[in-house]
Amino acid sequence: MPATVPETATGTAGTDRLGALSAHGVAIWLDDLSRERLGSTGPSGLRALVRDDHVVGVTTNPSIFAAALADDPSYDDDLRALAASGASVDEAVTAITTSDVRQACDLLADVYAATDGRDGRVSLEVDPRLAHDTDATLTQARLLWSTVDRPNLMVKIPATAAGLQAITQATAEGISVNVTLIFALDRYRAVAGAYLDGLDHALRAGIDLSTIRSVASFFVSRVDTAVDEALDGIGTPEAAALRGRVALANARLAHHAYEEIFSTPRWEELSEAGARPQRPLWASTGVKDPAYPDTLYVDGLVTDGVVTTVPEVTLRAVADHGHVTGDTVRGTHEASREVLDDLERLGVSYDGVMTRLEAEGVAKFEASWDALTERVAAGLHQYRSNEGAL
Repeated sequence: MPATVPETATGTAGTDRLGALSAHGVAIWLDDLSRERLGSTGPSGLRALVRDDHVVGVTTNPSIFAAALADDPSYDDDLRALAASGASVDEAVTAITTSDVRQACDLLADVYAATDGRDGRVSLEVDPRLAHDTDATLTQARLLWSTVDRPNLMVKIPATAAGLQAITQATAEGISVNVTLIFALDRYRAVAGAYLDGLDHALRAGIDLSTIRSVASFFVSRVDTAVDEALDGIGTPEAAALRGRVALANARLAHHAYEEIFSTPRWEELSEAGARPQRPLWASTGVKDPAYPDTLYVDGLVTDGVVTTVPEVTLRAVADHGHVTGDTVRGTHEASREVLDDLERLGVSYDGVMTRLEAEGVAKFEASWDALTERVAAGLHQYRSNEGAL
């Protein structure tokens, strides 16, 4: 049953839905970060969200930083100083993003300590233009890890074929990794395998495995967006009946794979040596289709030991009218498998959809990265021009 408490700022009277979600074992991470949110003392400030709304972590991506810098004058002092120092655009982007993430890590340090390192985490992504270059991804992962210099950082590495090798090596070096842009079940299994390989190497190198944490970010709403488009093209009642069902089925099957992988003899040996499981993280939880309930991808993926990362609008929706009544993942394996089988019978290629989603995901983050670098480049140029005019 949901926890009952006095009326809260974000819940309806007598019901703390976010508290109920947390009580069911779901770690709530905010999918957003900005200089304004870090400094705000209002209800949307990060401090208030941690204090009042059960937020225990933060994720970022290139789109979030591009939006944060778009029109925020609070970054101007940083840009002015970086311009004076002669920093390149890439150096300036790294300096600004790592500074914000470091502040967020410090703000969440108490959560990190209270949860023994499980939560209180802040994720920062490598340059998405490196998604298909293992060595360059690993080099930047090391740079971000050392520059932020906080134990509660997670470096985000995409689950591309090239990214898998970087995940293994980063883990082997003791870097905590948030693996992002996972869509397909086979790729999820490969991601978990890369993590286990990294733990094996770290153990042989004498690294304390208990200091390494990882999450596997399995994307949800984008799956329905792509699949529903294909189903609408088929136009039959059978196709219509599958709309809005594939993303949850896919994520639930990923969780079933997680339970299998992290109960094997291999995992038990690593666990005895101090290793912690790579938790599933539900990403892309904001509903894209207004015909669906706006809390669909939170309510439908409640189970102990997972992370859900939400934009603030989804956080507020769950607080107001979410339906958190129990586990909605375990025990769904057979029904979820039938959903994907029905999809294939209708002629929609699961592998084809997932391959396209990965490519589109990388491309979207590259476009956001370009917007971010353009904003930084313009700021550097402005202040260097002003300096030259004096």
